[in-house]
Amino acid sequence: MGSAPRHVRVDGPLAPWAAGFAVQLAGLGYTPLSAVNQLYLMAHLSRWLAGRGLGASELSPGLAQEYLAARRGAGYTCWLSERGLAPVLGYLRGAGAVPACVPRVPCTPAEVLAVRYREYLVSERGLAASTVRYYLAEARPFLASADLGCLTAAGVTDFVREQCRERSVGQAKILVTALRSLLRFLHLEGLTAQPLATAVPPVAGWRGSGLPRALDDGEVAAVLAACGGSRVTGRRDLAVLTLLARLGLRAAEVAGLQLDDIDWRAGELAIRGKGRRAERLPLPADVGEVIAGYLASRRPGGPGRSVFLSARAPWGGVTAAAVKGIVRAACARAGVAPAGAHRLRHTAATQMLRGGASLAEVGQVLRHRAASTTAIYAKVDHRALRSLARPWPVDR
Repeated sequence: MGSAPRHVRVDGPLAPWAAGFAVQLAGLGYTPLSAVNQLYLMAHLSRWLAGRGLGASELSPGLAQEYLAARRGAGYTCWLSERGLAPVLGYLRGAGAVPACVPRVPCTPAEVLAVRYREYLVSERGLAASTVRYYLAEARPFLASADLGCLTAAGVTDFVREQCRERSVGQAKILVTALRSLLRFLHLEGLTAQPLATAVPPVAGWRGSGLPRALDDGEVAAVLAACGGSRVTGRRDLAVLTLLARLGLRAAEVAGLQLDDIDWRAGELAIRGKGRRAERLPLPADVGEVIAGYLASRRPGGPGRSVFLSARAPWGGVTAAAVKGIVRAACARAGVAPAGAHRLRHTAATQMLRGGASLAEVGQVLRHRAASTTAIYAKVDHRALRSLARPWPVDR
């Protein structure tokens, strides 16, 4: 058994692609040990195919499932799932060695309708991929249970009431918003006789009733300090947290930041926000220094143009979920109560108000469409609220 990829011997039908797979693993940032393990998996798969008298071109998705079952039955304890086999199959499919993975064909009327609804959300509404996923997740249970030909307003109300029993206010709002969108689509398609979107009951949750929760200055400093050190991962996490805490970016906006979005000469950032809007923000010098420090230490040659790359192979841009994970991990290291990425957005707004910025200016930095969205921060603007407070009565 060799300790380097070149020492791993792959025999059988997959042998012609072993060298190319090793090169790809190195390019994607796999360590030598991880690359060796992936090549051992490829070698085992190739022997299994040879033992059954099969060639690479016969490695269909169904046959891959049979292989994984056989691997589990043989007592192996790792790389037993589709995810574990994905690097090998992904390379072989890209090289044209094995059949491409054909998407599953919808087999029920509800599934067919869900596909049509997805196309409507993407092509007609132009919604972001994450929003489409949320809407489809809420639409599928309704489409599977509803008889559209006999659907009534009472049926819609009953569905919402049943679904909201175990949901928070925020989750219930997502449901009713997605359901209204689906019902408008169904009426446009002629699948419901009446426009039933108005039958969806509202959720009793008053806008602006809560208080924005922000980290105090000491907690912010502790979270940022928890990313210290010279390691690339620490510098990346520090840059991510600085963007969240100083500029109030959303997790998805940080994840989507590209190298071409940074205009170093003009000192600006191009932000792709909600609703596919592209806006520009000033890049403060201290924020730029932190990003530049990360980019100077970042491994060269990463795929794509993403600013922030994953810490483990395969290399690629971080996701919004990864950005949220960076925040949670930094809070844990700093001994700060768990907080999400949006808490740092509230922190940035609160710090701007304390520094003398107006609500309108805060709304511009946070890129709110409506002033009413920013108005919630009036509750934490103690400087402005102090002028409205009446003096406490004193007995004489």
